[in-house]
Amino acid sequence: MMTLLPIVDRCDNYSLDTTKDRLVSFHLSKDSTVPVGFLYPSIVQRLRDYNSASDRWKPNVKENATVDEAPFVITESKVFFSPSITTFEERSSLCKHLCESWRDTNLFSDLIGGRLWRDELYPIYPLAMRDNTIEGAAFVMERVCCALFGFVTYGVHMTMYTEDGRIWVPRRAKTKQTWPGLLDNSVAGGIPYGLKPMESLIKECMEEASLPEDIAKNAKTVGCVTYFYQTAKGWLQPEVEYVYDLCVPPPEAGSQYIPKPLDGEVESFELMTVEQVLQHMRLEEFKPNCAVARFVACVTLTRAVIVVDDDDEVGVPVLVLGGDDRLVSDGETCYDPSAPPPPECYLTYIIREL
Repeated sequence: MMTLLPIVDRCDNYSLDTTKDRLVSFHLSKDSTVPVGFLYPSIVQRLRDYNSASDRWKPNVKENATVDEAPFVITESKVFFSPSITTFEERSSLCKHLCESWRDTNLFSDLIGGRLWRDELYPIYPLAMRDNTIEGAAFVMERVCCALFGFVTYGVHMTMYTEDGRIWVPRRAKTKQTWPGLLDNSVAGGIPYGLKPMESLIKECMEEASLPEDIAKNAKTVGCVTYFYQTAKGWLQPEVEYVYDLCVPPPEAGSQYIPKPLDGEVESFELMTVEQVLQHMRLEEFKPNCAVARFVACVTLTRAVIVVDDDDEVGVPVLVLGGDDRLVSDGETCYDPSAPPPPECYLTYIIREL
């Protein structure tokens, strides 16, 4: 059978294990053993420059006597916050000043310049997919700047399908800053700081598809997808996407079940069969991460895979990309993404068997 692995590879196109890039890990502190990001030498040099700048961020003198201490400690193998910078507020304030100074001096304009700047804060967690609560964030950073540091970001992706198995597919507006004109998931968006996954999904449902909360809240969680994406210009974007399904009556049942563009980010919606969706995916007409998340829905709707019982798979059902054995949840176990994962084992699909 025809494999869909090229679709996965297009999204999950970077591996820390095999890359020849020289990266420096970013940590919260000197004693931290788990990095929260990965930096190119060019970014490390800019941090050195910022450390020596006269207008760099400085902590409140009343609260911290080491006001002249450089904000970042930079070694050959790692970068971390100064020992005096220990709180959520301090880290966030420093990152805000740093990123805005880069923007205002036209550094990295291909990523953060002009209308690419979003004015949207993303949470950065000490451990990806662990304690991903609002209170668990180590700091926040402007959305578009996260790729400069290789920070993990989070989003929601929902497939809206009809009772007869057809899928609502939007086309991104040609005015979008990223991936203009490509096909997308029925509803998708990043999770900003202050919102839980379901809250983000409900917000996106109204903004992108004119779907009210009383319909959106019926979406079912079907797992999450992780991948490590490198942009065409080389920036690193590891991401975690919480995946949802929403089954609705066919269009003739009422206009309230027909998604409609609202905020200008979507040009139109079209109802497609699973076969049509898969064909568009193979033709690379979907935004890469949307194609992978959409794949989960196609698996759920067609069951065109070999199912295996993996007794070693514990926790949240996840499609973990970046290895030889790529697994995806069966979509039958719902969970609260904001809560600790349950201890049950899950059935998994092997993508390469499709």
